Amino acid sequence: MFRRRPASSESPIREEEAYARLHGERLGEVLSVARVEPPPPPPARERDLSGEHLRRAFEARLDSRPQ
Repeated sequence: MFRRRPASSESPIREEEAYARLHGERLGEVLSVARVEPPPPPPARERDLSGEHLRRAFEARLDSRPQ
């Protein structure tokens, strides 16, 4: 099932050739990427969103549903 390949008659490759095969050709181009700052978060709501306020708003929505 897991057999070793027969020994190749080719000579082992050099480190430079192995690196080139693995990583590809090295280009002389230098790229620079500009950092873009994310937009600021939206301002906080003015209302107090306490648990009691949310409960009353939920009950109002339940009461306004058609039966």
